[in-house]
Amino acid sequence: MTGTPDEDTLPPSLRFLKHLVTALTLTMIVGVIAIVVLLVTRLPHLGTAPSLPAHLVLPAGAEVAAVTMGNGWVAVVTKEGRILIFGTDGKLWQEITIARPAG
Repeated sequence: MTGTPDEDTLPPSLRFLKHLVTALTLTMIVGVIAIVVLLVTRLPHLGTAPSLPAHLVLPAGAEVAAVTMGNGWVAVVTKEGRILIFGTDGKLWQEITIARPAG
């Protein structure tokens, strides 16, 4: 065996198989490129966390630990263990104190 046989010496079924393998390889390369492009264009937007709206005024000494937004409200969790619920107009609706377990 000195090398690969020429295209003309292969039986028709093997020539067909060779073309199928080539087509599959090209399809896989295009598919991987498409997935990489989608990941590069879509994932940077997932890491952006919503920022605290500028019109919200927190009580004095409150440090933000987390922010979540719903339909018509914004909840701010503070490091002091309080949940502050604001309306979209910036008015404080409710304050919930998180009770820590004893012990």
